[in-house]
Amino acid sequence: MKNTAMFWVANTTITLVIVTIMAAMNFPFNWVFYVTVLGQLMIVYMVYKVLTDKFVTEKTFKDLYEDHPIDHF
Repeated sequence: MKNTAMFWVANTTITLVIVTIMAAMNFPFNWVFYVTVLGQLMIVYMVYKVLTDKFVTEKTFKDLYEDHPIDHF
């Protein structure tokens, strides 16, 4: 199954964590700045990909959460 939306979510998260590490390690400002701008562009594209993804599910709100099922009496 090819899921490009999750690919962009993972890559954007990794990029922004790298920016945080770079800022904490006192990397040169221009490196941190350009990677931050790249991360912001990735966020915009990631949101677009997630919202336009062709994901279909059979679940409804009656199913609630899979990790904490609620018994119906």
